[in-house]
Amino acid sequence: MSIGAVRDWSILRCPSCQAKLDGTDTSQQCTGCAQTWPVRDGVPALFRDSWVRGNDRLMRHIYDALPSLHDPAVTYMLPLWQLEGSEGAMRNRYLCRVELEKLGPRADGRPLRILEVCIGTGVNRRLVEQWLPKGLQVDYWGADLSEGMMAVCKKKLAKQGFSDVQLVMADAHALPFADASFDRVFHVGAIGNFSDPGQAMREMARVAEPGTPIVVVDEQLERDRSHNLWVRAWFKALTFYDSNPHCPTEAVPPGAWDVLEEQLGRFYYGLRFRVGAAPTDIAAERAVDPAPAATPVQRPRSRGKASSPAG
Repeated sequence: MSIGAVRDWSILRCPSCQAKLDGTDTSQQCTGCAQTWPVRDGVPALFRDSWVRGNDRLMRHIYDALPSLHDPAVTYMLPLWQLEGSEGAMRNRYLCRVELEKLGPRADGRPLRILEVCIGTGVNRRLVEQWLPKGLQVDYWGADLSEGMMAVCKKKLAKQGFSDVQLVMADAHALPFADASFDRVFHVGAIGNFSDPGQAMREMARVAEPGTPIVVVDEQLERDRSHNLWVRAWFKALTFYDSNPHCPTEAVPPGAWDVLEEQLGRFYYGLRFRVGAAPTDIAAERAVDPAPAATPVQRPRSRGKASSPAG
């Protein structure tokens, strides 16, 4: 089976009408609206090119043209841009909010599933493994629009031994998954160029189990400190596509609770929220059956303040 190939077709849905799909290893057809979706090397393309507009299309072209430059730029240039910290430290600051260490086997026997929206080159997969309880098996899914980034992702996953990751070409505004399919959902580094960040977050909430933490990360210049011209110039270049790069707290889904906005570094914010299950239900579940703690490589401290329920 090819790297990234889908094995569990049961949770996939037509992105147009949310009906189930049926087909072969070369194409899938919607059982509702009868649209056909291509499959290449086991990876379905569940979006229409006409849906990708504006900055979404621009950034896809950039990522398709220069995918191999993404990881070196982040690894070596991020500390230079921010004048502090490292890529790994920043990534662990948001992964701690995903609460991976609290996962445990499900009572209904269903496989644990994690969804990374805009998986890019797959750099988070290895770090996620370090946060999971030892020996816990999960089904890891990644969605992305860029064929170039997806190709690099497959090579990286194969090299690191994560050949079980299941990949889907998809638009974050119309995720092709059934409701409540995932135990954890997170997104890093692209929502600022989405045409509708609110719709993307509503989709993340829809495909997540009720009450699970949903984590979103992207660019925002830290407001509570001064920045010299060098830092401001780099940030402006990094966010050339966005006239107002900021944490979209105002766009979290109606009824969201446990909303937390925090600054992860000079250039990046972290946003966590939950939708669905009541806070008392989640608290009771944790008290009865707490999951074993993970021991990641690094657990940096984060700065942030939790808010009251939104909506």
